[in-house]
Amino acid sequence: IEIMELNDGNLRSLTEYLQKTLSPDPAVRRPAEKSLESVEGNQNYPILLLTVLEKSQEDVIRVCSAVTFKNYIKRNWRIIEDEPNKISDADRTTIKANIVNLMLTSPEQIQKQLSDAISIIGREDFPQKWPDLLTEMVTRFQSGDFHIINGVLRTAHSLFKRYRHEFKSNELWSEIKLVLDTFAQPLTELFKATIDLCQTHATDVNALKVLFSSLTLISKLFYSLNFQDLPEFFEDNMETWMTHFHNLLTLDNKLLQSDDEEEAGLLELLKSQICDNAALYAQKYDEEFQPYLPRFVTAIWNLLVTTGQEVKYDLLVSNAIQFLASVCERPHYKNLFEDQNILTSICEKVIVPNMEFRTADEEAFEDNSEEYIIRDLEGSDIDTRRRAACDLVRGLCKFFEGPVTSIFSGYVNSMLTEYAKNPGVNWKHKDAAIYLVTSLASKAQTQKHGITQANELVNLSEFFANHILVDLKSLNVNEFPVLKADAIKYVMTFRSQLPKEQLLEAVPLLVSHLQAESIVQHTYAAHALERLFTMRGANNSTLISPAEIAPFTEQLLNNLFKALAIPGSSENEYIMKAIMRSFSLLQEAIVSYIANLIGQLTHKLLLVSKNPSKPHFNHYLFESLCLSIRITCKANPNTVNDFEEALFPVFTEILQNDVQEFVPYVFQVMSLLLEIHTDSIPSTYMALFPHLLQPVLWERTGNIPPLVRLLQAYLEKGASAISSSAADKIPGLLGVFQKLIASKANDHQGFYLLNSIVEHMPPDSITQYRKQIFILLFQRLQSSKTTKFVKSFLVFINLYSVKYGAIALQEVFDSIQPKMFGMVLEKIVIPEVQKVSGQVEKKICAVGITKVLTECPAMMDTEYTKLWTPLLQALIGLFELPEDDSIPDDEHFIDIEDTPGYQTAFSQLAFAGKKEHDPIGDAVSNPKILLAQSLHKLSTACPGRVPSMLSTSLPAEALQYLQGYLQAAAVQLV
Repeated sequence: IEIMELNDGNLRSLTEYLQKTLSPDPAVRRPAEKSLESVEGNQNYPILLLTVLEKSQEDVIRVCSAVTFKNYIKRNWRIIEDEPNKISDADRTTIKANIVNLMLTSPEQIQKQLSDAISIIGREDFPQKWPDLLTEMVTRFQSGDFHIINGVLRTAHSLFKRYRHEFKSNELWSEIKLVLDTFAQPLTELFKATIDLCQTHATDVNALKVLFSSLTLISKLFYSLNFQDLPEFFEDNMETWMTHFHNLLTLDNKLLQSDDEEEAGLLELLKSQICDNAALYAQKYDEEFQPYLPRFVTAIWNLLVTTGQEVKYDLLVSNAIQFLASVCERPHYKNLFEDQNILTSICEKVIVPNMEFRTADEEAFEDNSEEYIIRDLEGSDIDTRRRAACDLVRGLCKFFEGPVTSIFSGYVNSMLTEYAKNPGVNWKHKDAAIYLVTSLASKAQTQKHGITQANELVNLSEFFANHILVDLKSLNVNEFPVLKADAIKYVMTFRSQLPKEQLLEAVPLLVSHLQAESIVQHTYAAHALERLFTMRGANNSTLISPAEIAPFTEQLLNNLFKALAIPGSSENEYIMKAIMRSFSLLQEAIVSYIANLIGQLTHKLLLVSKNPSKPHFNHYLFESLCLSIRITCKANPNTVNDFEEALFPVFTEILQNDVQEFVPYVFQVMSLLLEIHTDSIPSTYMALFPHLLQPVLWERTGNIPPLVRLLQAYLEKGASAISSSAADKIPGLLGVFQKLIASKANDHQGFYLLNSIVEHMPPDSITQYRKQIFILLFQRLQSSKTTKFVKSFLVFINLYSVKYGAIALQEVFDSIQPKMFGMVLEKIVIPEVQKVSGQVEKKICAVGITKVLTECPAMMDTEYTKLWTPLLQALIGLFELPEDDSIPDDEHFIDIEDTPGYQTAFSQLAFAGKKEHDPIGDAVSNPKILLAQSLHKLSTACPGRVPSMLSTSLPAEALQYLQGYLQAAAVQLV
């Protein structure tokens, strides 16, 4: 590691680079970012960043330095097995010794960045490698300075937040216990002291702002620390916490009310979190919480009835409704809701008002469609009033389905009547009615099937015919876009409940809605079509067949591609996904359109590759390209050249500009194209071959699987071309193999490559390298023998035996070290072959072992002979015993590749899929028969030997199986 001196010169140049990374001009910004990236491996780099952050005179540089530091920590702090440690130990120690103090003394903007950095480091190092982190923080509670206290609280919050979604484990319990022992008491004292200070400063608005932000953070910490289980400390102190929470819920301080209609104020944020805390206790710890429940229900009910419709109250109202929803579906509290008047009052005062489509919703629908779609379609975490009201309806229906349905039917009918009086003015009444019906009818739903269980009391098909179809059929697609979007969403939501003829009636109508100007409307139309096209019908076919789409195929494809040209939808992932799904459904019906569409897809690819920003859109775009290629080339393999002509210029540009997000996709599409070629490998591919071996490409984990597959395609189609015209590249190819097998995460990819080399390369082109390959494999076996490695190793040596013969296998082992072959059989093959999984893999092992048993003289007349029967027994075990899938405890987590930071993980393209390849193919259809025939042949060559070896040492059960194979093959042993 190079060391950067901590001197003024380095500080100055670092400041200059940071300044340039803020430039709007990419020609200035990109080189500066690259320069910083090139030195981030040097010792002292992070310390220099922190120094700039502390000493710089310019605020903007300090903030930039803080953000750069946080991202650096995010990318590099985690130590990954098999990969170099990217931050020196000295730097790690210095950072941990100084960062808490630096964070607490920095202005808020910087404090937030450093606080995040601490929680990233804490995630890896706390508590084992950073035992004094908490004590250092807790002592600052005594400082009395709330800027510092809030810094501690914010950091603790980002550190403990993960307790809300971690799986239970002993490690997690012991960490939480340690945190509680250090933190729970001081936090409770701070909570009480802060509440007292609110009394003291009741008229000082600035002091109250700081104190209330502390109370909100304390309430969030309460939630995280109580999430996994009810800690004894909090159970003992429940009275303190709950009394104060209840008082804060009912508090109304005029000074803290904000004039802003959009932004939630401190009071709303605090009360929202308290509603969450109460809901947590009501759901998880209902017995302990029972004494406090009635007063919380009353307080939260009053809150709901008195809070206005402004956007700033949305979080508060939705959390308050969620509290009621979680209480009403617990059998414990059923009696609170039984009275018909209470139900009516909840429906009238809480549910109906919060289902209304407000002006703010209308503005979002028109001007902020992306946000609206995420909220409405994907059910994101942004809690909306409507979603909460829906959940409350669902909760109430658990015990009171009948009464609730009848109360609401009345509302729905009166809303629809209002709408009918004057549709132009009263359209929002119909919107609310549709929403109510949807929330009443939906009992259970999944992403894949929409609503899977519906309320029997609601007739969905009749509602569709009477109220939904009319909006879908309306000739003016741009009129009342909200109601149109509602109608489309209704079809999508209840697609599993509506009869097929209603869905088929909807399809051409949805196709015409793709032309709507409203982004939400045409997006919903695309999404609805895509979901309908994935529905399963009888015997595993799609519910809607290509023939049923035939009459409007042309319009469907045209409208989808035109929709991408509507302003605001040029990278609309739902439209792209619908294109992909339409191609996949229609199959050969798209062939006549592809010539025209491929140009549009490539042009789109060229545009988005300049600045990839929508990962899902890009993924579906590549999937659509793969489908175009597969479907067209299946009908006419020669068209592969046309695709290459269209795509290669864009691919070349992507590879030259190193567009990291797209490189793995390009390799997959190229593999697909190359695998389609039937004759020799085209020269365009050979020209690229040397570049694929460059080490820099292999440093990104996301490139590895698609690159290996591409090299396998090269070997399959062009092994003779490589050995004749690119023999000097073979060492580079083996270098890639060497790099891959050194990594526990990627060693199987190394074996894929090696197996293709053995299978396809002309034997003499790799003779000189064979011994070295085996030596490398042994070194890895000695340094870290994992189950995954052993399974791959077994497949490889047996493929070698199949390809070059058993004698060649024995000789290469014994050339490394005398008697090595016997050691491998005894220590690896015989005890481990039961672990091999996968049909093709098992077949390779069976044929390879059969060859060793029957075509390797050394097995018959040297000290290896004692291994003959155990090896045969292991082979019969491979055929007859269940696969041994046990994994030693310490290996359970090795494979989970959890790439830290910003490396784009590998995105597999479903439609670039590769068929499983069997290197033995039809040469052996049944390995058991092959074993019987080979033993027969061996026994005729040396009569008497085989039966005597079998009778002396093969267990009776194995012998019985073997007799079965001999009978099936109609041969006998002599």
